[in-house]
Amino acid sequence: MEGKITYESIDDYISKFPLEIQEMLSTIRKVIKEAAPEAKEKISYQMPTFELHGNLVHFAVFKNHIGFYPTPNGIDAFREELSVYKGAKGSVQFPLNQPMPYELISKIVKFRVAENIKKAEDKRK
Repeated sequence: MEGKITYESIDDYISKFPLEIQEMLSTIRKVIKEAAPEAKEKISYQMPTFELHGNLVHFAVFKNHIGFYPTPNGIDAFREELSVYKGAKGSVQFPLNQPMPYELISKIVKFRVAENIKKAEDKRK
């Protein structure tokens, strides 16, 4: 049996998918970068991850959806807008056959940035 796929970078991750999925992933990445320009990119849990004073958000492709992981707080804060999607405590599923809610992703990332900055400042006090 083959070993698990490991990704070197977000570019590497995105490159493994069909073109239309690559476009969605690249746009999600761009939206996150614009909402969190200070955040660093990495691969964590084999998913594209952005971190700023700790993990901000992860995202990943599955058979029928893109999973977006903004922590339970990120989900709770946007419970109403996210109610049209399947999700769990710290995640939401954006179906591949529907328009990606890029504006909502941006709002959630900005919320997470503010949350992580505040947490880091509180820790410093």
